[in-house]
Amino acid sequence: MPALYLTEEDVQWLLDMPTAIDCVADAFRALARGEAENQPRRRVSAPGSMLHVMSAAAGYLGYFGTKTYATTHDRANFHVMLYDAATGAPAAMIEANHLGQIRTGAASGVATRAMARPDAAFVGCFGTGFQAKSQLQAVCAVRRIEEIEVYSRNEERRNRFAAEMTELCNVPVRGVANPDEVAAEQDIVITATSSKVPLFDGRVLDEGTHLNVIGSNYLTRAEVDVTTLRRADHVVCDSRAACEVEAGDFVPALEASVLEWSRVRELSEVITDQATGRATPEDITLFKSVGLAIEDIACAVHVLQRARAENIGRPLPF
Repeated sequence: MPALYLTEEDVQWLLDMPTAIDCVADAFRALARGEAENQPRRRVSAPGSMLHVMSAAAGYLGYFGTKTYATTHDRANFHVMLYDAATGAPAAMIEANHLGQIRTGAASGVATRAMARPDAAFVGCFGTGFQAKSQLQAVCAVRRIEEIEVYSRNEERRNRFAAEMTELCNVPVRGVANPDEVAAEQDIVITATSSKVPLFDGRVLDEGTHLNVIGSNYLTRAEVDVTTLRRADHVVCDSRAACEVEAGDFVPALEASVLEWSRVRELSEVITDQATGRATPEDITLFKSVGLAIEDIACAVHVLQRARAENIGRPLPF
């Protein structure tokens, strides 16, 4: 069977958020069982550009693959390459900008379903880009959300994003000018920005808040402050190995001895009941995501299987 080439438009047709959440949850369960393996991201640079490579083996699905993307000052190009684990033959090359966006949201959806209070209804969101969009879609897929407040420094952008997300999520969304107001009195707080410094004062968080901290995957960037990590009763990440080299949000807290790696549990442990994501309604819980290739591969396999079933995609000459 020839390998398939699938475009961004194909992926958008073949993968929705509820399905992505199921795929990512299955991937984390497979990690817990030892039936999947993830390799953290590696980067190399040239003047004005950078190449990012991450890989994973999804033995439970019969595939392994790589996600590769190149970034410049003004653009990025993402691809996932899938291989049949039994034969080693290439199975698909998939354009993966949308896939990466939706799987990042899906990971937060899995974490929110496991860690946020069941009655969580009010959301504060930092960021108005494509990652913030999928974060809100995922949270709305796993909790009955009543209202969303969103912050970015640009008033026009946040109001435009609020209008778009009100229609997309069928939930009232409003732009807010004060970042601390967006973090206060919320059930769920999302940070999905490129900020290098904390976005709000951790003292404003209410008891019972769940945080999805997803914007930074560089050690030099942090969206939350030391106070937030100090107040968090449960700190969970997608991968300790990946976060040790990419989670800048943890660095100041580790240096201040507010956080120790022994206290950071993995999402795979939480969703298989090997660790606690929330013990009481008053707990503050935090999920830190840097993004894993196993999430991409799990979603890409679903996309490939649906593409074959529906005769979508272009055959490649190998």
